Amino acid sequence: MSLVRTPAEIDVDAVVARFRELYDAEPDGVWAAPGRVNLIGEHTDYNGGFVLPIALAQHTVAAVRQRADDTVRVASATVDGGVPVTVELPGVTEGGEYGWAAYPVGVGWAAAQRELPVTGLDIALDSNVPVGAGLSSSAALSCVTARAWSDLLGWDLDDETVADLGRDAENKIAGAPTGLMDQLASVCGRAAHAMQIDTRAVTIEQIPFDLPACGLSLLVIDSHTEHTHTTGEYAERRHSCQEAALRLGVRELRDVPLESLATTLDKLPPLLRRRARHVVTDSARVEQVAQLLTSGDDPRRIGPLLSESHASMRDDFEITAPSVDALQEAALAAGAHGARMTGGGFGGCVIALVDKQQAEPVAQACVAAAADGGFATPTVFEAVASGGAARLR
Repeated sequence: MSLVRTPAEIDVDAVVARFRELYDAEPDGVWAAPGRVNLIGEHTDYNGGFVLPIALAQHTVAAVRQRADDTVRVASATVDGGVPVTVELPGVTEGGEYGWAAYPVGVGWAAAQRELPVTGLDIALDSNVPVGAGLSSSAALSCVTARAWSDLLGWDLDDETVADLGRDAENKIAGAPTGLMDQLASVCGRAAHAMQIDTRAVTIEQIPFDLPACGLSLLVIDSHTEHTHTTGEYAERRHSCQEAALRLGVRELRDVPLESLATTLDKLPPLLRRRARHVVTDSARVEQVAQLLTSGDDPRRIGPLLSESHASMRDDFEITAPSVDALQEAALAAGAHGARMTGGGFGGCVIALVDKQQAEPVAQACVAAAADGGFATPTVFEAVASGGAARLR
C-alpha cells in the first residue's frame, strides 16, 4: 500500500443534503476555498517581505443561504458533531468568545466595519484541509465565507479585499495574528502556478509551477505535531521582529539591505539578530526561487534554497520541532532535492521536492524516522498547485 495518499474529495452533494437537513431549505449556492502550502518565505509576510505559496487541491466547501435577519447559523461536518452554532452579528466584538465560529462570523464583523451591507447566513461546511498542520485550514474557512457573502450580497470586491476580510476575521475576532499571505493564497490561487506575493504592496505575480511536467512531486509530510497560530510563541516572534525593526530604524525588516546584513545586524542583541537574519534572508530566498522558476531552469535547482530556509527557521528563528527536523533530515537523506518546514512553526508539515519515482521511498524514510524518534506517524500527500476561492454551483 502506498504511503503517499490522496485525501478523500469532498462530496458536494452531501454538503447540500446536509444543509437541507439542518435548515429545512435550499442553499443559494455552494462555494469552495483552498488551504495553502508556502514554498518558501516564512514569517516574512508581517515584516513587509515576500512569500511564495501555492493553493492546494484540498478545500473547505460551504453551502450557504442568505437570511433576512442578523443571525448566522454555521455547522461543520468535522466539528462539534455537526451541530450548528448560532451567533447574532450585532453582538460580535473583538475579544468575544465564539470558538471555531469566530472565523466565519468574523467576516461579517469585518464587512460591517467597512460599512458594507451585511445580513445573516445559514452555512453548512465540510473540509479536507488538515487542521493544525500549518496548511491554513482557518484561512480556507474565513475565505470561503468571505467569497460567499460577497457574491450573495453583491459587494463587488476585488480578490485582495475578499482576502483582507478573511484576515480581519482571523486577527481581530479569532485572535490569530496572521499576516495576509494565507488569505491571499486561498483567494488568488491559480492552477500550475505559485504566487510571489509582495506583502507590503499587496501585489501578486503568478509564477509557473508545473512540477508534474518536469517529473517532480512536492510532498507534504504532516508530522501530526499540532500547530497553532494562537500560541504565545508566534506572538513573541512577531514582537521580536517589530523590536528589531525599531532598533534598526526601519519601517519593517523588509527594508534591511541584504548586501550589508552582517554589519547591520551587529547593532542588535543576539536574539533579535537571529530573528532579523531569518526574515531578511528568507525573503531574499523567495526572490531567488521565483527567478529560477520563471527562467525556465530545472525546478530541481530550488531544492537547496528550500533546505537553507529550514536551517534558518531551525537555528535563527527557532520555530521547528524535533519531529519536524527529523522528517526534514530523513527526506533529504532519502533523495529529496530540498525540504523544509512550512507554516508558522512549532509543528505542522514538512514539504519535500522529489523526483516522481522517489516519492514513495521518501515517504517510507520519513515514516521510519518518526518511528525511530518516538514521534507520531506522519501522513504524506502530494501537493498540487490549484485554483483559489470560487463558486461551485
